[in-house]
Amino acid sequence: MDLERYIRDIPDFPKPGVIFKDITPLLNDNGAYNYTLQQLISLVSNEQIDKVIGVESRGLFFGMLMAQELNAGFVPVRKPNKLPFTTISQSYDLEYGSDAVEIHADAIEKGDRVLIHDDVLATGGTAGAVCTLVEKLGGEIVQCNFLMELTFLKGREKLNGHPTASLLQY
Repeated sequence: MDLERYIRDIPDFPKPGVIFKDITPLLNDNGAYNYTLQQLISLVSNEQIDKVIGVESRGLFFGMLMAQELNAGFVPVRKPNKLPFTTISQSYDLEYGSDAVEIHADAIEKGDRVLIHDDVLATGGTAGAVCTLVEKLGGEIVQCNFLMELTFLKGREKLNGHPTASLLQY
């Protein structure tokens, strides 16, 4: 199945000069959605996964389903002040400022084998921050897993050598 036909380019969103990769058409097609889920699972091979992290916001869509398929727990990582319990936070730099992500302080136990999932690997700031959170909590990162990777932004370089896989590369 050609997944690229389900990814819509939106020019100048969220700011001029950016081409946003919209996955809404993919989410709207049951066949494409299910195919994508199975392909994302196949990127992990036969690894034992204890927890799947879904990164806000679009990483949550497939992250929870991947956890179910892998018989693993699901952990949301969100922007600041969105999680209701005690959290730890990690800031990261953006092209135009900084941001942060948070995780519940009890979400990952020492030695948990963790799959981190997000929709797009771009500059690597968000994913790198999530890797730091997992490591602070004592988790072992099995893989950073993405639907799409914008290779020209060299985001893999911020993932400290953690195994990384993506279905589509641009």
